Amino acid sequence: MDKKAEPLRMCCATREMLPKSQLIRLVKTENGIKIDNFKKISGRGVYISKSLEVIRLARKKKALERALQCDIGTIYDKLEEYVNGNGDL
Repeated sequence: MDKKAEPLRMCCATREMLPKSQLIRLVKTENGIKIDNFKKISGRGVYISKSLEVIRLARKKKALERALQCDIGTIYDKLEEYVNGNGDL
């Protein structure tokens, strides 16, 4: 049997279609922006690539602010720490 194809999602910074496993999902909730490890939180969600260069590009372009239509706060710093291996989501 063939393996089931992994769903593709669009990175909000680069606009590339990538497999979900290569992306980080962020969700806008009533309590602010959450990083969705298990991709199960309900709410407005966006995806961003697990690449330091892409996260920096998103910060420069304000891609997350535009996609979620709110203030992001320190999410970019948390994402950079996670990608560098220094932090945990």
